[in-house]
Amino acid sequence: MDDLDRRQFLKLGGAGVAGAVYVSGLWPQRVFGASTGVEDFGFVQLSDTHWGFGDPSVNPDFAGTLEKAVASVNGLRRRPDFVVFTGDLTHTTDDGDERRRRLARFREIVGALQVKSVRFMPGEHDASLDRGAAFTEFFGDTHYVFDHKGVHFVVLDNVSDPTGSLGDAQLAWLRDDLATRDKAQPIIVLTHRPLFDLAPQWDWATRDGAQALEALVPFEYVTVFYGHIHQEHHHTTGHIAHHSAKSLIFPLPAPMSVPKKAPIPWNPARPYDGLGFRSVQTTHHAEDTTLVEWPVAKVSR
Repeated sequence: MDDLDRRQFLKLGGAGVAGAVYVSGLWPQRVFGASTGVEDFGFVQLSDTHWGFGDPSVNPDFAGTLEKAVASVNGLRRRPDFVVFTGDLTHTTDDGDERRRRLARFREIVGALQVKSVRFMPGEHDASLDRGAAFTEFFGDTHYVFDHKGVHFVVLDNVSDPTGSLGDAQLAWLRDDLATRDKAQPIIVLTHRPLFDLAPQWDWATRDGAQALEALVPFEYVTVFYGHIHQEHHHTTGHIAHHSAKSLIFPLPAPMSVPKKAPIPWNPARPYDGLGFRSVQTTHHAEDTTLVEWPVAKVSR
């Protein structure tokens, strides 16, 4: 996971590299105090791989795109501390046996990632039809917490409930976890659907997401990374920043920009256009934190 300075970023942009974006500051104009104990580290977010999708008009390389993304991550000059997949690992199917075959093949492909740790959460394509049963067999809990170098990570499940809700039990679990945390500790939330109402008509919302955000408001440094909408999007609710990730299989149109949501067809002139992953570099000086958006295929430099 490369740290791009502004000169490198401008060089990439001038060369026409798809998907390279520099965003400075997960916690704008704030510097962590020494008490937070935050150490420099980076991780990679990938999302919406939809393994099992098979429409060549949308992506003729549907069987190879994920492997290309894995190779691209492995080719980054600086190895990330971990990789996280923010849902829709597989494409939906009514057949429980086929769902498990897809999850198994997905796990096999991403097993080639050359990192110490890979973390997963479900999307509605993985979990809404069986309330996460198959996902849990392969990857464990659908919601959980972990700590890494001074940052507290919260993984939320807003997909196993077919209504697109977190649910009372998970909200209570979240509040109990946060009750033990210092209000100055940086928190990163990882989830599939957006927690705010981006486009409820398109299912781009979480029914009770406002309650989760209310529980997070007292904390000084909070950032949410999510997937689901198959495009890069940045939003704030108060001091909480929300960043969506691109898909690794097909892009979707901007929120409510067309009458009906549908995958954007493949552009032969710009293969893999709109697809990619991101690296996130966190530092103890918040103004140095960066998001870097990478295309699916390796960047030749």
